[in-house]
Amino acid sequence: MRKTGLLLISLLFCASCADKHDHKGQTPLVEVDGNFLYKEDLLAVLPAGLSKDDSLLFAEHYVRSWVEDVLLFNQAQSNIPDNGEIDKLVENYRKALIMHTYQQELISQKLSGEIPEQEIADYYEKNKELFKLDRPLMKVPLTAPQLGNVRKWYKTETQDAVEHLEKYSLQNAVKYEYFYDKWVPVSEVLDMLPLKVPDVDEYLDKNRHVELKDTAFHYFLNVSDYRPMGEQEPYEFARGQVKDMLLNVKQVEFMKQVKDDLYQRAVKRDKIKYYLE
Repeated sequence: MRKTGLLLISLLFCASCADKHDHKGQTPLVEVDGNFLYKEDLLAVLPAGLSKDDSLLFAEHYVRSWVEDVLLFNQAQSNIPDNGEIDKLVENYRKALIMHTYQQELISQKLSGEIPEQEIADYYEKNKELFKLDRPLMKVPLTAPQLGNVRKWYKTETQDAVEHLEKYSLQNAVKYEYFYDKWVPVSEVLDMLPLKVPDVDEYLDKNRHVELKDTAFHYFLNVSDYRPMGEQEPYEFARGQVKDMLLNVKQVEFMKQVKDDLYQRAVKRDKIKYYLE
């Protein structure tokens, strides 16, 4: 009965309602105190790919939720006689939303997202105190398991040694990670190793070439550089954050200039009138 009733709702609407209201070509499904939910609204939110039964179930829940919201809104409205403050909040939010949308569109059109590398580097140098590590980092050229010449190769950061390790790992079906001389969080690397130490900072400060083994593999780790938590973030690691901060500064300055230009033009056109006591 539930599915049949819903199906009828989706096909029929009150003829008397059509005489009193201009539905602009839309098909009413439900009316509550002069508020209409249209078939087109329901179809717009109906997820694609649902079976017939699931579609009917979704529609039933959506219609029920819409009816309850209308009833709750009407009840709330009748119990809050003074809506002046709410109207003011709504209007303020509407203005803020319109201004924000316009600003974002203006920034997108007029302000380039590209920043010269030298400008990023200069900002980093002038604001180093802003970039402190909240987690330890290490620069890890390469890691690899197994033995043989690997002991010699993994300690050498030449391209020739890297190529030897890559070929070795492919031939022996062993796990091999090469970080391309990038700074990476220590935890990201240590999760790959059977290494348990009480003080990671102290251990890695004294051990830049690490060889470990468990019941299945040998592990080799070469740490070319290390920065403990609280130290300066390396430029390569901080670069993305620096660029975002610079973009934000430029956007703020750009909108400040836009507002000032609007103000100056309004003054010249005598569009601003001050009423002083």
